[in-house]
Amino acid sequence: MVLPTSLEEGGSAGRSGFKIPMIFKRLHRFQQMDFELAAWQLTYLCLAPRRVYRNVYFHKQTKNTWARDDPAILVLIAACLGVSAIAWGVVYSYSIVEMITLAVLMVLRDFLLSGFIVATILWFTANKLLLSPPSHSTPADSFVEWAYAFDVHTNAFFPLYLTLYLAQLFLLPVVLRDNWVCLWVGNTLYLIAFAQYTYGIYLGFNALPFLVRSQLLLSPLLPLFTAYIVSLLGFNVAKHALAVYLR
Repeated sequence: MVLPTSLEEGGSAGRSGFKIPMIFKRLHRFQQMDFELAAWQLTYLCLAPRRVYRNVYFHKQTKNTWARDDPAILVLIAACLGVSAIAWGVVYSYSIVEMITLAVLMVLRDFLLSGFIVATILWFTANKLLLSPPSHSTPADSFVEWAYAFDVHTNAFFPLYLTLYLAQLFLLPVVLRDNWVCLWVGNTLYLIAFAQYTYGIYLGFNALPFLVRSQLLLSPLLPLFTAYIVSLLGFNVAKHALAVYLR
C-alpha cells in the first residue's frame, strides 16, 4: 500500500514522492527487531508517555526522520491482540476458527485500518493547520511525516488496548449487569480509554517543535465527556458495544 509521507512546503499539495513507510518495509526482518526497546516503550507509554517522546529528538538527529523504523512494537501489539482474542473467545465459547477470525479482525481492523484512517486525517490536519509560520530559521524538512502520524496512533492505541481489551474483559461480569453502578463502571471505562487515546495523540504531535496549536487535538475530549454524561442517564455503552462487536 502506497502512503503519503509529507506535504509540499507551505502546506499545499502532496509531494510527488510517495513511499511505503520504513516500518512496514522491515516487517520481514524479524531478527533485526529490537523487542527490548519496544517493550520498554510500551511500558512507559502507560507510566510516563512523555518520556517516550523525548527519544524522538535523538531519533531525528541520528536517522533524519521523526518516525520509528523498527516494526517490533507493531509485532508486540499484534501479539497482544492475538492473546486477547483467545481470551475473549474462551469467555464467549468461540470455536478455534472464530478465535482466529477475531484475532485477525482485531489486528487488521481495530489496529491497522483504524491507524491508516486516523494517521491520514492527523497527517493532513497537522500539515494544513498546525505548522508554525515559515521563517529563515525553520528547517526545510519541518513537516509531519505520515509514518510519524501512524507512530502516534500506535503509541496512543496501547493504553486503549489495556483498558478495553484487557481491563474490560476482567470486568465483564460487572459491566454487563443491569444496574446504574455497573453502567457507570462500564461507561467510565470507555471514557478513560478514549480520553487516553486522545491525550496520547496530543502528546505525540506536541513533541514536534515546528507545530503550534497542538492543543487543538484535545478538542475531542469535550464531546467525549458530554456523551459520557448523557450516557449515564441509562445507556450502557459496554453492553451495546460488545453486542455489536462480538455478535
